[in-house]
Amino acid sequence: MTERPPLVALFGATALGKTEVAVALAGRLGADIVVADSMQAYAGLPVLTNQPGEDLRRRARYHLVGFWPPQRELSVAEFARAAHAVLDRLQAEGRPAVVEGGSGLYLRAVLGGLDFAAPPDPALRAELERRWREDAAAVVAELLRRDPGAATRVDLRNPRRVIRALETALLRPDAAGAPRDRLWQPGERYPHVLVGLDPGDDRAALHERIARRVAAMLAAGALDEVREARAAGPFSRTASQAIGVRELCAVLDGRMTLEEAAARMAARTRALARRQLAWLRKLPAHARIVVAGRSPEKVADEVLRLVRRHAW
Repeated sequence: MTERPPLVALFGATALGKTEVAVALAGRLGADIVVADSMQAYAGLPVLTNQPGEDLRRRARYHLVGFWPPQRELSVAEFARAAHAVLDRLQAEGRPAVVEGGSGLYLRAVLGGLDFAAPPDPALRAELERRWREDAAAVVAELLRRDPGAATRVDLRNPRRVIRALETALLRPDAAGAPRDRLWQPGERYPHVLVGLDPGDDRAALHERIARRVAAMLAAGALDEVREARAAGPFSRTASQAIGVRELCAVLDGRMTLEEAAARMAARTRALARRQLAWLRKLPAHARIVVAGRSPEKVADEVLRLVRRHAW
């Protein structure tokens, strides 16, 4: 039997330094890096979505970065198909891979541990969107009645997520209550080692790194990026969820100052980090590595020890 090349998945909060860990680990394994991030997929927004720069790309071969136009919607299922094509090819070539994930949902989709919902029904979607506009509370109540498990997993103030969850419950009533809330259930497609990068207890330090990242993005031209991307056509519904797109569009339209936009971007990024940490807490303790105060190289060495103990 042919030995499988190692596949390592890294998950952690934004601004934690997982990109540097991934590059260090890829160098030790001779691996490619596959980015499982819903926003780094968009072309034309490298600064705003924190895509790897030329220096990192010289150190590792990257996949699934900047390959999708921001004027088109990108679903989890579409992203997973693209990722599976990349990973299937790398495995066939015997090349190791490091999957770097900032979104637990996308990471699970890439690794094959996600049960995709029914294909969308445009007519039903339009009807549910109409009902949400007329009485959002009634739509939430119906979701709670039809699939209480799904209702616990989604933000009930987010119309897109509530509507999609209810749409799925209506199209696939047999799937209601299915254990999709097991965030880190083993993937069936690719055997892998999954490691969570834990910031430890110093949340203030993480918030400071987030503030510095937002400031650096603005200094590096994020506003011009958004201006140029919008000139090519309106942002899709999914691309507009990228932190900074709505805020910087408001700046360009004169509805917000740059300082206000920066504050809102930092607040949204902190909220994202909280959600990521909630996913991280579902990992078993032995699969988490505290990174506070440690260099990316030291963290990569510890991940490498876990990889070498894994039976491929």
